[in-house]
Amino acid sequence: MLQIYPIILELLRELRGVIAQIERRDSDLTRQLRRCSSSIALNVGEGMYSRGKIRGARYHTALASARETLSCLEVARAMGYVASLDAALVAKLNRVIGTLVRLVG
Repeated sequence: MLQIYPIILELLRELRGVIAQIERRDSDLTRQLRRCSSSIALNVGEGMYSRGKIRGARYHTALASARETLSCLEVARAMGYVASLDAALVAKLNRVIGTLVRLVG
C-alpha cells in the first residue's frame, strides 16, 4: 500500500466540516467537491493494484482530482462560502498532490 493512501483517507475525514459549510450555500459545488475528493482515494486505491500504463493512468486521474479538490476549496473561499481555508488541510492536500506528481512524473 502507498504510504500516502492513509493520508488521503484522513484528508477526506477532515473535509467533512468544510463540505457541510459549502453545502449550505452551493449544492452544486458540494457535489463536485464530494466527487473529486472521493475520486482521489478511489483512483489511488485502484492504481495500487494495477500494472503498467493503467497504474500510471489511475495515479494521473487521482492527481487531477486532487487539484480539482483544491480548486473547489479555493472557489468556495472566493465566493464567500467559507471564511477561510484551514492551512493544515490545504497543506495535507498539497502533500497528496506533490506525492502524486512524483508518481506520475
